[in-house]
Amino acid sequence: MPLSPIISRAAPEPLRAAAFDLSPNPALVFTADGMLQLANEAAERFFGQSLGVLRRHTLASALPTDSVLPEMISRVAREGAIVRERDLEVVVPEHPPFEAEVAAAPLPDGLVQVTFTLRSTAPAAGRTADTLRSVAGMGRTLAHEIKNPLAGIRGAAQLLSSGASAEDATLAQLIVDETDRIRRLIDRVEAFSDERPPARQAVNIHRILDRVRVLMAAGAGDRLAFHEAFDPSLPHAWGDEDQLIQVFLNLVKNAAEAANSRGDGRGEVTIATGYRHNSPSAPLEVRVQDNGPGVPPHLRERLFDPFVTTKVTGAGLGLTLVAKLVADHQGVIDFDSEPGRTVFRVLLPRRALNSTAAVGRPSSRLEARP
Repeated sequence: MPLSPIISRAAPEPLRAAAFDLSPNPALVFTADGMLQLANEAAERFFGQSLGVLRRHTLASALPTDSVLPEMISRVAREGAIVRERDLEVVVPEHPPFEAEVAAAPLPDGLVQVTFTLRSTAPAAGRTADTLRSVAGMGRTLAHEIKNPLAGIRGAAQLLSSGASAEDATLAQLIVDETDRIRRLIDRVEAFSDERPPARQAVNIHRILDRVRVLMAAGAGDRLAFHEAFDPSLPHAWGDEDQLIQVFLNLVKNAAEAANSRGDGRGEVTIATGYRHNSPSAPLEVRVQDNGPGVPPHLRERLFDPFVTTKVTGAGLGLTLVAKLVADHQGVIDFDSEPGRTVFRVLLPRRALNSTAAVGRPSSRLEARP
């Protein structure tokens, strides 16, 4: 993410104010002695507190970077020049830790603006909460604002094709096909807007994986070898069976496509299970491994982000949806990849001993603090 522009001392006041308010990065304005004066919307959202609440704290208690910021502010006040600190760790309650580049710049009247350019240090799959909420909102907006016009375009193209020449009828059919493709994409994005909790109950994870393997093996024919390594002592998982089928269908399908892309007829997919004693909240582990070419290094940090894909015709939503469903189950997903070996690991909670009925858990949305 590029560093948001520091407000120029020579810029007109309305321009400075607009740039500050609209900056996508958290920005704060302090007096020379470290008293907080202003916080933009991005800062209030990130620190989880309004300006009024932030101002009631000292600099040291409001910001975990207290050992660095006072000195930066003091230097700016003395020297009248921009001061930058790179790779500074910022730890905020209810957020994963962030590394940030912090820039402090002089403003008129002896004020100092501090701008944070954030870079998460959490695993890729653990950074999806805010992204998924954004995609959920986007899904709702797209569903309402695009589906109706698409239906009109499709209907008009069908009407035009009825009395058109062969060449024009082909073009009209192209319009119909493309609107159908967009509609399918919108349907996939809209899935993120479903915030209903999963209806969880005790489920046999091996029965789910067997079903997924049979479905994928039938489609692959003799081109791929599927292997299983199941732990027969594994207890039941606590989850929504339909959603877990969707999770593992996506993962196994991706693995099968990666293994098949070798092109030498020696592609393999292995589905394994085990029990993680060091993960008490989600001890049931499912591993999906392939011997394909691996995830390109430049995509590994963003693989669970929407619209990121290694496929020529992919929409880049499958793994994002998988991450959402796993998070909704209070589980964890991660992966390791190198040429010839990629492993996706899903950790799921086990059924509680006193859990007998299907139960939906509370919404997984993170709520801002008052």
